[in-house]
Amino acid sequence: MSELPLPHLDPISDRAVFRQIADHIRHAIETGALSAGDKVPSEAKLMQHYGVARMTIRHALQILQGEGLTVAEHGRGVFVRTRPLVRRLASDRFARRHRDLGKAAFIVETEGAGGTPTVDSIAITEANPSPDVAARLALDLRELVVARTRRYLINGQPVEMATSYIPHALAVGTRVMQPDSGPGGIYARLEEKGHRLERFEEEVRARMPYRDEVRALELAPGVPVFHLIRTAYAVGGRAIEVCDTVMSTDAYVLTYELPAS
Repeated sequence: MSELPLPHLDPISDRAVFRQIADHIRHAIETGALSAGDKVPSEAKLMQHYGVARMTIRHALQILQGEGLTVAEHGRGVFVRTRPLVRRLASDRFARRHRDLGKAAFIVETEGAGGTPTVDSIAITEANPSPDVAARLALDLRELVVARTRRYLINGQPVEMATSYIPHALAVGTRVMQPDSGPGGIYARLEEKGHRLERFEEEVRARMPYRDEVRALELAPGVPVFHLIRTAYAVGGRAIEVCDTVMSTDAYVLTYELPAS
């Protein structure tokens, strides 16, 4: 184990041996002794170091995988999970200057983190809103909304799914109805139509992902998601978009600047 110094087991601890081993490897990941993409020592090496059975080592490794810290690759071993962290600065991400440059928020954030942003699985439908969306947009349940669903990827890795709901009357006849909404995204299109954005409200909570979200975001076991609902308001106070977003928590850091007075 000379390539990765690990402590030895505490013989008088009441903590189970496999949990002590998981603690040691987790500490190595958290302190950077094992970096993203690094291979965790093999089962054989860990067995030799700790003097325990293979099943004990496997229980320890299962804990780390369940926490989303590692990923097992068949025939290759166990690796520290790569996390393409993007710092999502709430006070800046929807600044008009980005739209004026023809860039939507996701592009700005991802490029700022040195990643390559892409979007796929784009679907556009027209439907009646759910009661929650109708209430946020101040619409009757019988009115139509345009729903834009898409998946966001960083360096080819899915990190986020989002569905925007826009009142039909605001979207019809614009590129909001097309898969490629154009430079600056849908907010730029809405402002071109005279709906100048004034503010946004976001609600964020963390939860475990649903089965379809695990598949779409290719989440490792134990990785939760951020569930964010944003409402965009135009000057005058009218809500013009609701965006329902599910984000992988191991891809984002949410950063907020708050006034002190």
